[in-house]
Amino acid sequence: MSDFEGFNAIVTGSATGLGAATALELARGGARLVLNYSRSRAECEQTAAACAEAGAAEVRIVQADVASDADCRSLAEAASDWGALHVLVNNAGITKHVPNHADLDGLTMEDFQRLYAVNTVGPFQMVRAARPLLQAGYEATGLAGAVVMVSSIAGVTGIGSSVAYAATKGALNTMTLSLARALAPAIRVNAVCPGFIDTRWFTDAYGDETTEKIRGNIRKTVPLGVASGPDDIAATVAFLCSRASRHVTGETLLVDAGHHLGFAPLAAR
Repeated sequence: MSDFEGFNAIVTGSATGLGAATALELARGGARLVLNYSRSRAECEQTAAACAEAGAAEVRIVQADVASDADCRSLAEAASDWGALHVLVNNAGITKHVPNHADLDGLTMEDFQRLYAVNTVGPFQMVRAARPLLQAGYEATGLAGAVVMVSSIAGVTGIGSSVAYAATKGALNTMTLSLARALAPAIRVNAVCPGFIDTRWFTDAYGDETTEKIRGNIRKTVPLGVASGPDDIAATVAFLCSRASRHVTGETLLVDAGHHLGFAPLAAR
């Protein structure tokens, strides 16, 4: 699972959080990497340095907004001189925090359009831009290219930071199925649906005190009694990128410490 020597990979939204953790997992296996950021150049450079130290064969950085088709093509172009691509992780995503889903006035048409542009259209555009390189990898090795969509439990259960966010992730899950059918056998397409991930998304939106309450509540309510961090989810993303999952496609995998089950064992309460 950890052997990515000879693999070329693009990870979108890889300056921080889950994207950075995923890039590090691939780097430890020796992959070549294209990292991506939209605004966090300094943080992306830090991640690139960490990936190089961890064993990445090569690391490149590209600024791009995946809502722009031209930017997506530039991201794919950054890997073109490698001749092939083996992994595309569509991690870049945004939200608008309106946790009270009954507050319908908390979201505008522009909110929906922007979230869909990044969370749903962006991954589609990235797959389209990267398809020739992923196809080339398959033709050279016989191993299907791996696309992993970073979705969310929100797209399965309708919970989450806002109605708009949940809707974009639900659409991403459906698109995963469509593309898995359409692009086989050359390209595998799967989605990972995390629950709570302990990243700065929450502290930026709610502050340290409220985030700690959320973290504690998660530990009390999910069956496994843990608050997942980026590394916990990145390990599963890496599995879906690896040879070990070569017969897996069209899957939407919940990685949420059992959150979707809706209860915790008494020992965790």
